[in-house]
Amino acid sequence: MTNPTTELPALLATEAAQIPSMYGRMDFSITPERFTVEPDAASELGPKDLQRRPELLANEELVARIKAYTMHGDPVADAYAALIPKYGFHRLATMLEEACDRGLENVPSAPRELVQFIRAMEQFPAWLDPKLIEQGARIERNAYAHRAPFVVRGGFIGTFMNKYSALPMALTGALSNKTAARRVKETATFFTTTVIPGALDRHGAGFKSAAMVRLMHSMVRFNVLTRGNQWDVKTYGVPIPQIDQMVVALMPIVPLAQKALRKGRTTFTPAERARVDLARYRGFLLGLPQELLGDTPQSIVEIMLTRFATLRKGFDETCRGLVAATMAADLMPDHSLSSRVHAWMERGFSKLFFVTKSMRGDNHAAARVGVRLGVADYLGAAAAAILITSRMTVYTIAAHVPVVSRVADRSLVRKLIRQLAGYGHAEFRTNADAYRPAHT
Repeated sequence: MTNPTTELPALLATEAAQIPSMYGRMDFSITPERFTVEPDAASELGPKDLQRRPELLANEELVARIKAYTMHGDPVADAYAALIPKYGFHRLATMLEEACDRGLENVPSAPRELVQFIRAMEQFPAWLDPKLIEQGARIERNAYAHRAPFVVRGGFIGTFMNKYSALPMALTGALSNKTAARRVKETATFFTTTVIPGALDRHGAGFKSAAMVRLMHSMVRFNVLTRGNQWDVKTYGVPIPQIDQMVVALMPIVPLAQKALRKGRTTFTPAERARVDLARYRGFLLGLPQELLGDTPQSIVEIMLTRFATLRKGFDETCRGLVAATMAADLMPDHSLSSRVHAWMERGFSKLFFVTKSMRGDNHAAARVGVRLGVADYLGAAAAAILITSRMTVYTIAAHVPVVSRVADRSLVRKLIRQLAGYGHAEFRTNADAYRPAHT
């Protein structure tokens, strides 16, 4: 496992030399404004954990790890994205899709960077168990089929509550309702795809989606870092750093870790372990190193809390615009009566989920950032909760009945496939011509 206080800085310097168009002018020794260990600084740590901040900051190794990965992108995907001037993004994306679908040997004149990118993803980590990953996907299918469609918008909004981590989304044009809708659907597509049987295999759809997500993020880094005035490294660090991707990877299992700790457990149950391994493998496919993917309840909670304890608090008009665009985004596949009813329930439930999880139940604070819950929202959320609970309960019971469990699982897979069709084709691309400077 890498020691970030010694090995990572040298690695970053090497990357700068290997990808000079992106990182050649970057000073990796700086501490960006977003990262703070000042005792009196306002951080993103929640009120109930605020008293733990001195204790968290006292863990020098973990703090150093988080600081290091605040300045770290995705080396293999970044190297491939740096070929944009030679190939153009469309060609790079096409070659990556072909390599995922048909294998590198079937991509004529595949560039060395593409080979290294795919080979890195193919190296299944020794610290994970493929059987547990598949078991975790099977367990998660119930929630993804019935609960996830109602929370994805609310969870997505939660990522916009900090100006330092939200800026890349604004630069790529996500302030528009249309772009916001596409990003929400792409997020839902990626996570839903990963629980389909076989999707995380080498030629599976989940493997391919992870590769495309990484290329999209690297393309963002390439464009904002090579366009002169679009990114302030001293303020924001590296665009879409790995420490922010860690939050995306671990967030689904943080509640499991917190639950275990509340019950006095230091390990996960077998079923929890399977879900944790699934989340950690998704993180690996997204380019995260093992040291950012905690494997015990304590390590998962501590690294997440320390990340929030060192992220300087900040909410501005860019964040407000992203929240507004996402809340206004039309996620309906059509405008039939059933779709409109679903949209009513989904919007209400997503708002309530956001207020409960991201705003810690504070309706006034939510209103200040642009999310207001009205009577219609509460009614929609209640209807959604009844629907979700009833459907999930039926499948939870079925999962414990021999023979019936297999039938129920096949039913869940069919539901998930229909959901994916409703989300539409995920391009995992951004239009560089629509980017705007960070200071506007």
